[in-house]
Order: sequence, then C-alpha cells, then structure tokens
Amino acid sequence: MKVTTVTQSDENDGDASKAQIELPRFRPVTASALHERARQLRLDILEVISHAPMGHYSSSLSCAEILVTLYHHVLRLRRSDPDWQDRDRFLLGKGHVAVALWPLFAELDFFPQAWLQTFGQLGSKLTDHPDMHRAPGVDFSSGSLGHNLSVGLGMALAARRRQRDHRIYVLLGDGEIHEGQVWEAAMAAAHYKAANLVAIVDANGSCADGPTESVMGIEPLAERFASFGWHSLEVDGHDAATLMGAFAQASQCVDKPVCIVARTLKGKGISFMEASPREWHLGALNGADLERARQEIREAE
Repeated sequence: MKVTTVTQSDENDGDASKAQIELPRFRPVTASALHERARQLRLDILEVISHAPMGHYSSSLSCAEILVTLYHHVLRLRRSDPDWQDRDRFLLGKGHVAVALWPLFAELDFFPQAWLQTFGQLGSKLTDHPDMHRAPGVDFSSGSLGHNLSVGLGMALAARRRQRDHRIYVLLGDGEIHEGQVWEAAMAAAHYKAANLVAIVDANGSCADGPTESVMGIEPLAERFASFGWHSLEVDGHDAATLMGAFAQASQCVDKPVCIVARTLKGKGISFMEASPREWHLGALNGADLERARQEIREAE
C-alpha cells in the first residue's frame, strides 16, 4: 500500500491545483512519528496564539496526541477537500481548543498556511472557537459546552439510515462532562446502538473553575459510560501507541458506541503550565516566557 505523507504545501496560497488525495482510515504510521508530530503541534499552538492577544494554552496542549492520532492515522479524509461526502466526521466538543485544529487543517490544505497568522484577529476565519460557517474543515460549531455529542449522535444515526459507512468522532473535555446534555446523548446513543460513534474524553483533570472532580464529581468516568451501555476504554492520552490500539479496538465494536477516556495532563510539555493549569486556561505568553515554553517542548522526551 502506498503511504501518502501529508506535509505543509510550498505552493502559493489558494492554488486550486492541489491534489485531492484520499487518505484512508488507519494509515500506516509509527507511534514515534506521531509523538514527534504532537511535539510540532504544541509548537504550532504557541506560534498561532502569538498572533492573537491571548489564547487557550493548557487545554490545547493536553489533547495534542489525541488530535494527531486522529488526523494522521485514524480518520478517512481527502486532502484539499474538507467537504468530501465520504469523510469521517470529527466534532470538537471542547471548542475553546480550536487553535489545536488549525495547524492540522492547514497541513491538509483545507486552507492556506497564511491564514494561521490571522488567528484571533478581527475578521479572521480562524476563530478562538470553531465556526463551521467560516473555517473549512469544521464539521460543527462549538463553544457552549455539551452539545456536540448529541449532534454527533444525530450524524451517526443519519449515516446509518443512509447506509453510509463514515464514522463520527467527538472529543469532549472532562469539564464538559458536567453538562447534563452529554448524559442524555450517552443514554440515547446506547439505546440506538450507534456503533459508528466514538467519544473521546480529554480527561486532563482541570477545567476553568478548578479541578474537574472538585467542581462536580464524574469519576469513575469509564465505568459511568459503561453503565450507560457504551463500550468503554481508559488509556494514557499522551501515549500514541496506546491511542492507536484504542481506536483500532473501537473500530471493531459493532453493537454499541465507544468511549475512550484519555488520561492527560493540562499544559502538557510546559512545566509552568502543568503546575498552574487553571492560570493558563486562557492567557498570553510573551518574551522570555514564550521562548522558555518553546524550549521545554523541543527538549521534552
């Protein structure tokens, strides 16, 4: 099988001749390559936010391996064609981390690389929360937490009704799990045996109001989803090999939806953000602090 490497395009912005290369599910890639791409994504996050007054650092850093594994290995996509009908769908429930999606979308030629420099600016298509009416590649808008699992379930049921085989993946924050609508969707997804629906919980243990479990107890999270009728897995969300295995297992489930609880660290890769994740939920890095953050990511194992 020929492996297509997705790289940043050197072509001029807006070149309509870019090839629409189909990227199949579970493309061959090594775990070490995904780890390196996650490192680069963390650097990209810092760079993109530097063009805006501030950004959501710590929440974006915690899900880097999850997003890289999805977009470089799991999802069926077509490069340069974000609206391809047969693509797998990805919904970002924790919409405040949209900055982590934009470099991946630019890499896939969903829009020009130059757009990354407009992040967070007036009139930019690349907003702090994803807007499906502005940015190519966004399957559903998010910002207000708790809606996207319900929408993902609707997409999954529609695909089944239309006899289409695309799969639906929804990334939730553990703070988002506090929303009652998430559990209504969880109950309905199990009832309708939506086996083409996969929820991933970025369980980084912290939300805007403080430690997630102190704000509202949600543990044991994997067991809770299982009690609602889901096939439930719990993994290290920073271990690409483990994530690859979990997504492979999810693809084999035929009679129920799957929840992957990914244990992560908010602010992963930057020591002062890991130590004070709530402080860096929304903030601004400048000068020496920005360079220190870059250096720590470059030197991380």
